[in-house]
Amino acid sequence: MMVGRLTDLDMDALRAFVAIVDHEGFTAAAERLHRTQSAISMKIKRLEATLGRSLFDRTGRAMTLTGEGELLLSYARRLLALNDETVARLMAPEAAGLVRFGVAEYFAPEHLPLLLARFRRAHPRVRLDVSVGLGSDMVQEIAEGRLDVVIAKRNETGPQGRFLWREPVVWVASSDWRADAGDAPVPLCLLPDPCIYRTRAVAALDRAGRPWHTTYASGSFMAVRAAALAGLGVTCLGAGALVPGLRVLGPADGFPALDPVETAVFGEDRAKDGPIQPLIDFLVREIQAISLPPLTVAA
Repeated sequence: MMVGRLTDLDMDALRAFVAIVDHEGFTAAAERLHRTQSAISMKIKRLEATLGRSLFDRTGRAMTLTGEGELLLSYARRLLALNDETVARLMAPEAAGLVRFGVAEYFAPEHLPLLLARFRRAHPRVRLDVSVGLGSDMVQEIAEGRLDVVIAKRNETGPQGRFLWREPVVWVASSDWRADAGDAPVPLCLLPDPCIYRTRAVAALDRAGRPWHTTYASGSFMAVRAAALAGLGVTCLGAGALVPGLRVLGPADGFPALDPVETAVFGEDRAKDGPIQPLIDFLVREIQAISLPPLTVAA
């Protein structure tokens, strides 16, 4: 590729590239984009040829992003978000009306205000009624007609929603926490059922044959994290919710590995004419444009 020559990137190829990373493989990306696997592979080959760089390390059983692939992922998310926002803003009819929007507590404090401010600038005639609480409760409120859109964790047995991001789940405790000697039960700080973190934690300890007991229970994610910070016990949470003062516990500490969790936006199946779909499309664009740690990708 000639240095200094202007080169246009194929947005469709960038979308395929991001889908491969987000859905952990060429096959899943093809299904998501309604293309054949061979078509997705061809797009990636052309993208690599355009850039003169390999994007995936294909030497192992599972492909991982190369350094250049990791760099492109950040740019690709931003380019796609800007492209989709431009198309939606210029081509879609102006949305108007009320959207009752529920957001799980772990997501709200850091990310929500900036996102909603940007949405209001793009859609000034949409009025948002925002509630913050437990994700599992709010997903149920969609079915009961009390909320329109919810951001929450996916539960394997419940509605799947529209994928936003995937993150590791880790065991954590305060930096100075030490396990009791012997076979004493693990003190757990937990949210109530049907919290996916609680389910994962309890099931993993039961499979490992490690006894446990609830030392602190609360309906607030922030309260449970604060209890762990104070040294009351161990909890598990998404890696993105780690804060100073918490340390990660692993197999060396006697805590088994936990499966990752996925966050989704719910309510799209009930969206018709009106402001619900524009909000969901906006959230997907903006949240997926945030750079996330690269994941191992299956061929």
